[in-house]
Amino acid sequence: MARRRKLYEGKAKVLYEGPEPGTLIQYFKDDATAFNNQKKGTITGKGVLNNRISEYLMTRLTEVGIPTHFMRRLNMREQLVRELEIIPIGVVVRNIAAGSIAKRFGLEEGTVLPRSIIEYSYKSDELGDPMVTEEHITAFGWAGPQDLDDMVALSLRVNDFLTGLFLGIGLRLVDFKLEFGRLYNEHDEVQVVIADEISPDNCRLWDLRTNEKMDKDRFRCDLGGVEEAYQEVARRLGVLPEAGPMDLKGPQLMQ
Repeated sequence: MARRRKLYEGKAKVLYEGPEPGTLIQYFKDDATAFNNQKKGTITGKGVLNNRISEYLMTRLTEVGIPTHFMRRLNMREQLVRELEIIPIGVVVRNIAAGSIAKRFGLEEGTVLPRSIIEYSYKSDELGDPMVTEEHITAFGWAGPQDLDDMVALSLRVNDFLTGLFLGIGLRLVDFKLEFGRLYNEHDEVQVVIADEISPDNCRLWDLRTNEKMDKDRFRCDLGGVEEAYQEVARRLGVLPEAGPMDLKGPQLMQ
């Protein structure tokens, strides 16, 4: 069997050439990083859990008409995704003050923001993913005005949908980061779609009753119980097999 050609390796995933033109295979690693790669470690089983969680969430988004690069899960660590022209901008949607926004503005962590706030970062490991404005993005040609309009509209739709979905399983969506890419069809028509993953790696999720952190902040802040937190998110979503290989089909509603 021919060895797949590796195209790119990031901090949490590896991209390989896909079986058909216009496709890629996305492999989820157990590696964990924080603070712009200054802190590194391994979260056992993280890749498997994030693969399952992201598969479920991307599928649900597709069902409500939000376009993503996800096609299907191939195995415990790999997904088949559409090949995109990646837009080098991360879009962060914040609902509750936590992390950098709390530090920058002297807000108490947990403060509900007056409305959802969108922030942008330029994707560059060398520069530490600096925050940028729409003026930077359009002036330097990273994305056009229409791209930005599409990214903001999709981000707000994702926020609305995921906020409700997570509330239903007893989790508060504090903030999350999305990546986007341009998908071209055979007529060279372009559509902006969601790329990368949606998982506890790029979402802050707090337990609704206790405010316990259920995401990568447990790794960032040395809180312990990182694997257990990821497993609990997967369990509540109904994507963690608990009795052998059987797949659970839907979210487990919290009473």
